[in-house]
This record gives sequence, structure tokens and C-alpha cells, in this order.
Amino acid sequence: MLNKKKSMSRRSFLKNSLIGAAALASTSAIKSPAAQTKLPSLRLGGRTFEKFDSPNAWVKVIRKLGYNAAYCPVGAGEKDDVVNAYAGAAKRANIVIAEVGAWSNPISPDEKTRRPALAKCRRQLALADRIGARCCVNISGSRGKRWDGHSPENLTKETFDMIVETTRAIIDDVKPTRTYFTLETMPWAYPDSPDSYLRLLKAINRKRFAVHLDPVNLICSPQRYFKNGELIRECFKKLGPHIRSCHAKDILLQTKLTTHLDEVRPGLGALDYAVFLKELSKLPGTPLMLEHLPNAEEYRLAAAHIRSVAKAVGLSLG
Repeated sequence: MLNKKKSMSRRSFLKNSLIGAAALASTSAIKSPAAQTKLPSLRLGGRTFEKFDSPNAWVKVIRKLGYNAAYCPVGAGEKDDVVNAYAGAAKRANIVIAEVGAWSNPISPDEKTRRPALAKCRRQLALADRIGARCCVNISGSRGKRWDGHSPENLTKETFDMIVETTRAIIDDVKPTRTYFTLETMPWAYPDSPDSYLRLLKAINRKRFAVHLDPVNLICSPQRYFKNGELIRECFKKLGPHIRSCHAKDILLQTKLTTHLDEVRPGLGALDYAVFLKELSKLPGTPLMLEHLPNAEEYRLAAAHIRSVAKAVGLSLG
């Protein structure tokens, strides 16, 4: 009798196991194809050349280019209802407004330049907050004559402290609640490395200060040029959680002495886009924005190159 019960128990266990396995296999069969075909998606955007006169027309332009990220389509002087209309259109179309530019020199030694630059930073940060952009971006500025140029004073402790106080004042004055103020990485001004950006994040100590990453701007030597994949990994490792938007360019080391590095269209230089895109994919929703190209055809070619690299490494790119 005992053996019979044991036999029945084994048969019941085997039957239930087979039923469970079949159900699991059925579930896997349903989910597996989608899991295999769906690629991690990135966001790509760039400058647009086609004119538009309404939020819906703007969305059509962005979609026509295959983008799912965009630069801010309105100016700071636009009325709230227009700003809100573009913000709403972007949300419905799943387009991320990546950034609002505040390009100016808020640490200029010339007060006639510095005052309007500070006003522009505040104005553009307020616009980014109104429209819900991921960030407002500027460079830290320069102590030289050119707003984006080099100076022997740029990489000094005094200038670092000036950047800290200036950035704090901009954020404290505007008090953004939806966006972030960021400083684009540069070769001859702070932040000029992942570590100097970390120092700025700590020193500025504001929740609404974050990171804008342009890896090409950090490549200022043959040493960084030939190891730019390692540099990109270091940036994402140290700054990843704070990165709000990235720029897409490329860089080419020329053969003539001494060192000559030129910015070029993505695909014509040596930037390790495979590493760049794989690292960026770890930060869902963070846009990659093409810039500095002269015409629509150049932007098309740049986007095509980046999409081809994304496909090669198992990613999809808008």
C-alpha cells in the first residue's frame, strides 16, 4: 500500500512538473521574439533647417529627420501659451527638448560683457524651466578676449572659484524646478576633465546644477586622442548620474607638427562612437545632439553614421 502511494505521488509530481514546464515554455515562446528584436533605444537630435510656424509643423520637421530629441524651438521672449504649446506637442510626439543654449561669457574681465552674459544665463535658464528642457547649457566662459577662447587665467584656482560663485548666483536667482544649469566640457576652461567636473559639482553644491558632456571638447592631446574610448568610459563612470545632455561631433589629429586637432563631422574622425553610444545607453532618455555642421546634408550624413554605429553595437537610435 505504501509503495502504491509513493508511485501515485511520483506520477502526480511528474504530471504537474510537465504541465508547469509546458506553461513556462509557452510563456517564453510568446515573450522571446519581442525580447530578441527590441533594441535599447537612444535619443538623437540636431539642428533643423526647414522652417516651421507652429508646434505641429515643428514636430513634423523633427519626425521627418528621424529625430526624437530637439533643441529648444522658441526664444526666451515667447509668451507662456506658445512655450506651453511647444512643450505639449513635444510630449505628445515623444520628443525630448534636450537643451536651451545660454552661450555667453559670464566670467569676462570686461563688465560690459559680463553683465549682459549673466542676464542671458538667467533668461535662458528660466526658458529651459518653462519649456521643461533637460538642461540649460553654457560654457564656464573665459578670462581672455574671446568668450570661448583660451587664457592663462582660465585654469587657475581664482577662476575656478569665480565659476563656482557665478554658477551659484545664476541658479539661486532663477530657482529652476524642472531643469538644470550645466557647463559644457572644454579643452582650455573648467570643466576640462571628469575630475574637474566632479570638483565643480561638489563646490557649487546646488541640486539644479548638472553635467553637459561633449567628449570631443576634452580631447586636447595625442594622449587623449588615441585613448578617447577610455576617456569616455571615465566620464560616464564618474559623471553618469548627473549627465543631462551630450553633443555629437568628431575629431581628427592632423599629421603636421606640432599638435593640430580639428573638429570634423561624425564619421570623419577618431572618436570611439561604439563606446560613446554603449555608455550613453546606460542613461535612458539622455539625448545626443548633433552640432556645428554647415548644412542639412552634413547633418544627414552625421546622423547616418551614428545610426550605423548604433546598429552595429545592438542599439537603436532615433
